[in-house]
Amino acid sequence: MIYSDKQRSVASAQLSKLRNALASAEDHAADQLWLRQAEIDALKSQIADIEAEVAEYDLLKSGQSSFSKTSSLEELPRVLVQARISSGMSQTDLAEKLSMKPQQVQRYEATDYMGASLARLVEVARAVGVKAAGSFEGPRQGDGSVFVWGDSDDIAWGQFPYREMIKRKWFDLPRNSNPIEKVKEYFLRSAGPQFATALHRKKMRSGNVPNEYALLAWQARVLERARAKIDAGGVGTFELDDRWLPGLVQMTQLSDGPARARDLLADRGIVLVAERHLPGTYLDGAAMLADGEAPVVGLTLRHDRLDNFWFVLMHELGHIFLHLFDGHRFDFFDEESASDTDKIEVEADNFALDRLIPQGLWDQCLSRFGLSEEAVRIDAETIGIDPSIIAGRIRKERGNYTILNKLVGQGQVRSQLEEAGDDLD
Repeated sequence: MIYSDKQRSVASAQLSKLRNALASAEDHAADQLWLRQAEIDALKSQIADIEAEVAEYDLLKSGQSSFSKTSSLEELPRVLVQARISSGMSQTDLAEKLSMKPQQVQRYEATDYMGASLARLVEVARAVGVKAAGSFEGPRQGDGSVFVWGDSDDIAWGQFPYREMIKRKWFDLPRNSNPIEKVKEYFLRSAGPQFATALHRKKMRSGNVPNEYALLAWQARVLERARAKIDAGGVGTFELDDRWLPGLVQMTQLSDGPARARDLLADRGIVLVAERHLPGTYLDGAAMLADGEAPVVGLTLRHDRLDNFWFVLMHELGHIFLHLFDGHRFDFFDEESASDTDKIEVEADNFALDRLIPQGLWDQCLSRFGLSEEAVRIDAETIGIDPSIIAGRIRKERGNYTILNKLVGQGQVRSQLEEAGDDLD
C-alpha cells in the first residue's frame, strides 16, 4: 500500500521502469519461448499490483473513495491508513493530532501498527474517523443475533439504506443536501439516540444474518409511526395484565379480525404498526418500547396470510408480557421461520401457541392426523378459532407448507391493515 505522496512518486517511477522492461522483453527474441513468456508474465503482474496501489491512493487522496469496511481485525491497519489519506491528512498531520513525532506514525503504518497498543489504536481510529465493529460466530450460526452500539456516535450512518428510505419517502432529500446527514437526522428524530445504545440492544431471531443498519432504519420508521398514533390520542394506557387476550383470540373468527385486533391493542395501550421490511432484514415482526413505556408491535406482513399474522402477533405479545419489562433491555426482532432453540424465543413461541390453542385442546384435534380441510374446520369450530390457525400449526409442525393451502387465509391481512403512510406493497 502507498502511504504518502513521496511513495506515490517512487511507485510512478518504478512503474515507468517496469513498463520499459516489459516492452523490451516483448520485443526480445529468445530461443526459449517459455522463459521469455515467464519474464513477461512476471513483469505484467508487478505492473498490475503497483497500478492498483497507485489507483487506490489516487482515489483516496481525491476524496472519491470515502468508505471502507472490514470484518477482520487483521485488516484494521489498512483501513486506518485509508481513512487517514481519504481525510486529507498526511502522516505529519496525524502525528500532530496525536501529539507524537511523524516518524512514529511512519513506523506504525510501515509495520501495520504491530507495535501499537489497543489504547493507541483507539486513539488513531478516533483521529481518522474509523468506526470499529466487532462480531463473533458461535457454534449455532444463524440461530440469532444480538446487535449493540455503545452510543449513537458509533453508528456508521453511511451504511443505512438511505436510497431505499428516500424511495419510500420516509424523508425528503433537498437538492445539494447530504443524504448521510439527512438519514442521521431522520433516525435521531424518529427513534432517538437511545435506540442506538446498550439501552436498546437488538435481539434478532433469524435463520439469516440480517443487515443491522436496515434493522435500525426499519425500527425508526415503526417508532415514528407509533409515536404519531400515541400523539393523536388513540392509544390507551398499558398494564402488564394479559387476561384480555382470550377476547383477542375470539377475533380470529371474524372476517375483519386483524383490523379489530389493531383497535383492541390500541385500547389496551399497545401500538400495532404494519411496515414493509427493508431488504436484508428477513423480518416478520418485532416488539419494542416507545419512549420507554408504550409497547409497540411492528409487523412486516411479508407473508400476507392469516395464520402467519395471528402467530407472529401473539409471539410479539409474548415478548411484551414476558420480556420487554424484565430489565434485559432488548428490542425483539423475529423471523417466524427461524429455529426455536433460544430460551427466550421458545418462551414467546409457547406463549403464542398456548393462547391460540391450549395444549389440552391441541391434543384433541383429530385434524393433526386426518389432514383434511373438513377435519380442520370441525376442530376450529370446536375450539372457537379461525381454521387458518390450526392449518398453520399443522403445516409448521410437519414442516410441510404445501398442505392445507386453502385454509391459511392467503391475501387476507394487508388490505385490512393498510393505513395512510403504510408501505406494504
